[in-house]
Amino acid sequence: MSSPFESYDELDDADERLQAADPAERRVAIIALGHSGDPAAVAHLAKMVADPDAGVRQQVAMALGEFDGPDAASALVSLLVDPERNVAAAAADSMAEFKDPACTGVILPLVKHPHAFVRMGALRSLKELRHKDTLKPALEALQDADAAVRVQAIGVIGFLKLEESIPALTALILDPDAHVRRAAVSALAFSQMKPAAETITRALKDTDWMVREMAAETLGLNANGSLAVDQLVASLADEFWQVRLKSIRSLGRMRIERAVRQIGNCITHEQANLRKEAAAALGEIGAPEGEAFLALVANDPDPDVRKNARWALQQIAARKAKAGS
Repeated sequence: MSSPFESYDELDDADERLQAADPAERRVAIIALGHSGDPAAVAHLAKMVADPDAGVRQQVAMALGEFDGPDAASALVSLLVDPERNVAAAAADSMAEFKDPACTGVILPLVKHPHAFVRMGALRSLKELRHKDTLKPALEALQDADAAVRVQAIGVIGFLKLEESIPALTALILDPDAHVRRAAVSALAFSQMKPAAETITRALKDTDWMVREMAAETLGLNANGSLAVDQLVASLADEFWQVRLKSIRSLGRMRIERAVRQIGNCITHEQANLRKEAAAALGEIGAPEGEAFLALVANDPDPDVRKNARWALQQIAARKAKAGS
């Protein structure tokens, strides 16, 4: 069976097909342009951003996601401010795929747009561009009244990975919105500096469990994470098993031997994921004290738990053999 796009492979008659009276036919032509992969298609698609049919404009927004660069960005900027939310949402999704830093200048003005959705979409698209000119507007956006905008601004800053942004991210640990606090903790993962580790450690006491979970995970990625060992061990008693799991993971990654008993006490938890993580951590640490805890899950009903326990016992045996050689 021939492809429904077969007759649209050539761009020569694209404008004619895009002027069809039937919106459905215009949408098919737009789909074909998007699938063509030809950069010249962007100019044809750009002419359709003001089409009277919202479904057509939405299709244009999706088709432009197949391309990159300032021309595609300019067209999508027009659609991001479209009065139809479905159109604007499709434009935001496509803009988030941009990788060409040359798009930065086209998108930056929207960071000051009066509508929060537009500001959020603009910042979301700037993240992957990693352009130095995005730092200042992103830092300013951290003061935005809309929490979702602040979250996207944190994403821009986190991707830039600049130590000069640590004070601003640190201040967000006190933000009234838990999603913002969680994003700030996650963004601090890029830094291996002591101040970042200290800030993340404070987040282990956050009132929101998802912030605590992110802090527990992020500390395992920081070179100074070992400074928070006591706090991570204390987190093994957190009421949320997700926080315990990430604390175990970080303690195992850092090979903290004095945490073996507390990790071992988690190995019979009702959550299989937590038991699996505890077994893996005991293997990473490799301390003989872990053998007794691993024996408790030798016949665990979950195959992944049993697999991790066997691996952990092999790691401990190898370490003992090495010590005795």
